[in-house]
Amino acid sequence: MEQENDWDRDLLLDPAWEKQQRKTFTAWCNSHLRKSGTQIENIEEDFRDGLKLMLLLEVISGERLAKPERGKMRVHKINNVNKALDFIASKGVKLVSIGAEEIVDGNAKMTLGMIWTIILRFAIQDISVEETSAKEGLLLWCQRKTAPYKNVNVQNFHISWKDGLAFNALIHRHRPDLIDYDSLRKDDPVTNLNNAFEVAEKHLDIPKMLDAEDIVNTARPDEKAIMTYVSSFYHAFSGAQKAETAANRICKVLAVNQENEQMMEDYEKLASELLEWIRRTIPWLENRTQEKTVNDMQAKQEDFRDYRCVHKPPKVQEKCQLEISFNTLQTKLRLSNRPAFMPSEGRMVSDINGAWHTLEGAEKGYEEWILSEIRRLERLEHLAEKFHQKAAIHESWTDGKEAMLTQKDYETSTLSEVKALLRKHEAFESDLAAHQDRVEQIAAIAQELNELDYYDSASVNARCQKICDQWDSLGALTQNRKESLERTEKQLESIDELYLEYAKRAAPFNNWMEGAMEDLQDMFIVHNIEEIQGLITAHEQFKSTLAEANKEREAIQAIQAEVQKIAQSNGIKLSGANPYTTITPESIDSKWEKAMGMVPLRDTALQGELNKQNNNDSLRAKFATQANTVGAYIQAKMEEIGRISIEMNGTLEDQLTNLRDYQTSIMSYMPEINTLEGSHQLIQEALIFDNQYTSYTMEHLRVGWEQLLTTIARTINEVENQILTRDAKGISQEQLYEYRASFNHFDKDHSGALMAEEFKACLISLGYDVENDKQGDSEFARIMSIVDPNNSGAVTFQAFIDFMSRETTDTDTADQVIASFKILAADKAFITAEELRRELPPDQAEYCIARMAPYTGPDAAPGALDYMSFSTALYGESDL
Repeated sequence: MEQENDWDRDLLLDPAWEKQQRKTFTAWCNSHLRKSGTQIENIEEDFRDGLKLMLLLEVISGERLAKPERGKMRVHKINNVNKALDFIASKGVKLVSIGAEEIVDGNAKMTLGMIWTIILRFAIQDISVEETSAKEGLLLWCQRKTAPYKNVNVQNFHISWKDGLAFNALIHRHRPDLIDYDSLRKDDPVTNLNNAFEVAEKHLDIPKMLDAEDIVNTARPDEKAIMTYVSSFYHAFSGAQKAETAANRICKVLAVNQENEQMMEDYEKLASELLEWIRRTIPWLENRTQEKTVNDMQAKQEDFRDYRCVHKPPKVQEKCQLEISFNTLQTKLRLSNRPAFMPSEGRMVSDINGAWHTLEGAEKGYEEWILSEIRRLERLEHLAEKFHQKAAIHESWTDGKEAMLTQKDYETSTLSEVKALLRKHEAFESDLAAHQDRVEQIAAIAQELNELDYYDSASVNARCQKICDQWDSLGALTQNRKESLERTEKQLESIDELYLEYAKRAAPFNNWMEGAMEDLQDMFIVHNIEEIQGLITAHEQFKSTLAEANKEREAIQAIQAEVQKIAQSNGIKLSGANPYTTITPESIDSKWEKAMGMVPLRDTALQGELNKQNNNDSLRAKFATQANTVGAYIQAKMEEIGRISIEMNGTLEDQLTNLRDYQTSIMSYMPEINTLEGSHQLIQEALIFDNQYTSYTMEHLRVGWEQLLTTIARTINEVENQILTRDAKGISQEQLYEYRASFNHFDKDHSGALMAEEFKACLISLGYDVENDKQGDSEFARIMSIVDPNNSGAVTFQAFIDFMSRETTDTDTADQVIASFKILAADKAFITAEELRRELPPDQAEYCIARMAPYTGPDAAPGALDYMSFSTALYGESDL
């Protein structure tokens, strides 16, 4: 600075330089004096009384000088100038051979020297680029700003500026909209200089301090004049550079905020759509509208299978992606020092997991209900068929019985005929009693159909009621007829004992045959080999009784043969059929032959069912073999991914690549899952409801497979977030290894999370003072509030990494953003929409305008906006 203050007075002897300095220094002084509403015309005359000189120093320094003396005498003027010179000296400036008397006398050489000293101190001295002196700093600044421009080579503050291109380049570098640089010609310096001077005065508020002709016509323009004018450019553009830096910082912060808000909107939209799908699906799964037939329920089962295999898998992927997006967003918010994202009410990840759990519970209940309904409807159809079969047999038996019981044939019969009618009636009563069991079975089946809510219970009840009413009527009519015959019995004595014995033995036997045929035709439904083998065993036992039954049949036929023998031997003419029964020997033989024909048919049916159950057992075994393999695979892979997530080696990129390759290898197992689904479908189509060969169910394996895929995706996302944390925070790979090693060392149970005491031990090992004392407990509580804001009692590895990176790296803060806005606002406590639109890109300017609250301070101007509350809200320190 001393070298620059060493003002060479001899140079002022050059009239050309003196002229340039007069004009430049005068314009420079006026550029400051006009702020106080005054100016000078003649630099050596207007400063003689010292008043405007003191005013100039007050304007450029921003300080108050001693009160000037207003007298007109020479002594007053000298005193004022001395006050100005003393103020200059107080700023560390050495005034060489410049006295107040010379200034008061109007010495042009001394006055110009004094003004140059003031310019050096207050306009140039503070310029510093890379620790250079003021002059060198200003020259280096000019060189850097004009370096990209052709025909410009700034090496000094005199001849390098003669062609005017350097002035135009400075303006174009900062305000390209004001200068068409490519249209300038090096051989037209006057035009170039005047263009720069006019643009600077009109648009940059830099007064014209030089004449183009003086510069061009001087072999070596005055260095001080050039430096004074160029310093005005430096000060004019330095503010713009600060504004540009501030704008860039704000743009960066706003870009991060806009990206985060978009991710929040995407999360909310995807969460809403997934929750809406769950909300629509659960009522369908909770619908328990019963169907009438097995086929209808199997159609529902097919719809449910389509839902599990087609509609649900994409939603599983959406749920997984939602969790990944949420974790990534939270990581980005932490890295940018923003508050954690809190989804709107009901859209938290926990809410979605809860809704998903409810959905899966509804799925399980719906599938169990379908299977139970199919069993119920099978049972109902079997019972209904059995009811109608027994009812038809009973109705066939009762047909004509009422007419028989109401006839009066005994009134005109002989004694023997009456006795025969009585015996016949006794046989009918025996037959009636034998049918009592069938009627009770019919009523019991109808009752069971009602209890099981059979859809056609009304017609079943009507038919059952008709049968019961008819049965009661038959009982009453039987009793009436018996009483009538007994009144007549006193007059009748003869009876054919053989006919009676035949009737008594034929009726039970006939009833036994009808029961046997009914049993042989009885429908059956079984679910396993043991049940069908039980039926086969019962059937074999039945066949073992056929020999004894045949003996009874032959004995009955022998009674009829004895009747014929007695009649023939005694010459008795038989009037017709046995009077005590309608069962003829022919009907017995016919039913016997019919029953014997049913036996092999029953054998065939039972054998066919046995073959079916054997096939079903094969299906069970096949499914069990596949299920056991898949179940073991899923269990092994779950354990393996657990180890991988804890024992990760190599760089994070290597770990990510290995995990993705691992995920691909897992997905290649999907055909095995599809094959298992095919086997499960065959099991369901065969109506197989149990499987003793495996403990796995298809539902269990589906859940395990989905959990495996989700775990892999979460592990990949964790590594991606670690990469994001490392890149954003500048954490080295060695630091990450150290963090992982410390975390794993204290994660004794390999759960992927540290309990509070484990985490404290880990912190102590890393040098944190969290010992068991009042200060240590307070520090540990503060750290836990950061890594475990939800008070779950556990610290994940990602939270641990975030905390360690936050402790070791810097991030943008609200104070930094407020300082940037303050620069754009020209140090005001508020900013206007016009200033935002001028300094920021359009979209980010409008973003700020839309979110900034009106400024309400006492110095508020129309349209003033509060950038301070906006900045603190960006970092969660207040509300937008």
